[in-house]
Amino acid sequence: MIVLIAGAGALPGIVARQVFDSGRSVRVYALDGVPVDLDIDVPVRRFRIERLGSLLAELGRIGAREVCFAGAVSRPAIEMDMIDDATRPLMEQIGAALRAGDDGALRVILGLFERAGLRVLGVQDVAPDLLLGPGVPTVAGPNDRDGVNAARGAAIVAAMGVADLGQSCVIADCQALAVEALPGTNWMLQSLQAGSAPALSATMPAQPALKALLQRGLFYKGPKPDQDRRVDLPTIGRETVERVAALGLRGLVIEAGGVIVLDRDTVIQRCDTDGLFLWARQSAP
Repeated sequence: MIVLIAGAGALPGIVARQVFDSGRSVRVYALDGVPVDLDIDVPVRRFRIERLGSLLAELGRIGAREVCFAGAVSRPAIEMDMIDDATRPLMEQIGAALRAGDDGALRVILGLFERAGLRVLGVQDVAPDLLLGPGVPTVAGPNDRDGVNAARGAAIVAAMGVADLGQSCVIADCQALAVEALPGTNWMLQSLQAGSAPALSATMPAQPALKALLQRGLFYKGPKPDQDRRVDLPTIGRETVERVAALGLRGLVIEAGGVIVLDRDTVIQRCDTDGLFLWARQSAP
């Protein structure tokens, strides 16, 4: 049995389906208020962060040994009067996690599950087909200039990762046109699309120049340096491709084996339809 701690988005349903189809049982838990969409007939059991200790005790009672985290979760506010006795001894660590950056918070939470005797599996362990190996599965492919831009994008995302920021950027002529922060990848891409409007800052290129840059540019996404890859791997999907196409970029570059691709066949087909390349780039050793 695999315990799936499900967040929002399509990923938990895909992971649950792959576990189910492999013949293994899956038990799904989600924080109160987090929408979970599954296409298999298993109940979604709800819990609160104020009762995390009770959840860990329950997992011990049912003999759970493996847990996988999938999907997006916002940091919940703690309601002090709802903390139960099993969770009270953990509150110092939980509070530290909620105050930390994303990586620090995840390490604390994973540590709590591990100390409860659970082995934490990454999505890639449960559903390895969601990650792409090195190569270009699309009709279009990158040129030498794209290779230079991709290397620059990888360096920018690595620098962002040191500060525990986002995992993607848009790059053209070795310049960062946009970088991901807390609002996420879609917001970053939307901000560039809105950037063609006249209400742009004087420090940004004028509309024609920006459009010309975008037509020479690409989208890059990869995990942070030293990221615990068992959780919070970056993800792309059909919507990412649609937004990249709308910007007029040349293609998408992801780190091979480090980025989840939701609905791979649809993503590749959409790239081909829009004349984009998808390059799973091998990271430098």
